[in-house]
Amino acid sequence: MPPPPSLDRRSADADTAAIAADMLGAAARSGTPCAPVRDLIGADDVAAAYAVQELLTAGRIAAGAQVVGRKIGLTSPAVQRQLGVDQPDFGVLFDDMHYGQDTPVPLSRLLQPKVEAEVAFVLAQDLVDGSLDDEQVRSAVGYAVAALEIVDSRIAGWDITFGDTVADNASSGLFVLGSERRTLDTFDPVSVRMRMAIDGVHVSAGTGAACLGDPLHALAWLARTTREFGRPLRAGQIVLSGALGPMAPIQGPATVTADITGLGSVTANFVQE
Repeated sequence: MPPPPSLDRRSADADTAAIAADMLGAAARSGTPCAPVRDLIGADDVAAAYAVQELLTAGRIAAGAQVVGRKIGLTSPAVQRQLGVDQPDFGVLFDDMHYGQDTPVPLSRLLQPKVEAEVAFVLAQDLVDGSLDDEQVRSAVGYAVAALEIVDSRIAGWDITFGDTVADNASSGLFVLGSERRTLDTFDPVSVRMRMAIDGVHVSAGTGAACLGDPLHALAWLARTTREFGRPLRAGQIVLSGALGPMAPIQGPATVTADITGLGSVTANFVQE
């Protein structure tokens, strides 16, 4: 007797998620972008897309990577317009994605990188229980720093829908944190202004309000959403709260610097080995 249709559907969903994860994993390993995965999982099937992300995350952890935080994507209206989406997403930050300002970023680790400037929060408390309202989330922040997120896509030509980018770990690549740590009683994230330059040429500008209206609103959204997924935020984790302005492509060796009022500057040096 054949299994009930619902079991057939679950099996098919698992099979397509595994195929999509294999495609994205192979692209990351080979350095050759793959075709979009939306024909397998759907362009806007949130559950299917995060199922693929979970498979990739499990694979990274099994290979020895450690989760150090999360990134929030698609928070800026400018970035949403660039990618043709209308809601935020999140991805996982691993320990080997973090580069210090004094450590050159090898372009060989990236396929088709772009860079954006953000406010990064480092948590002093777990965000597991309670209402996870703005007040609770704010009190959980240990400090904030300026950050550069190097976004990347394993999908050829950045031809992505919401489902594609979520499955691809929210198009995560690498990140660099600034050295100036500020507590939230010394500056207001929503009021920051950002300017970013590549080799001294201005390429992007924005404000804290561009990040879901306030980077702390983005953090609260993430806290509630990751808890719903059974992966709540924990003390010590880093959260990249989302772009403050449009991202800019990295097309070769370059130095990127972002200045964020109240948080100082952060620099990434991209090199070709």
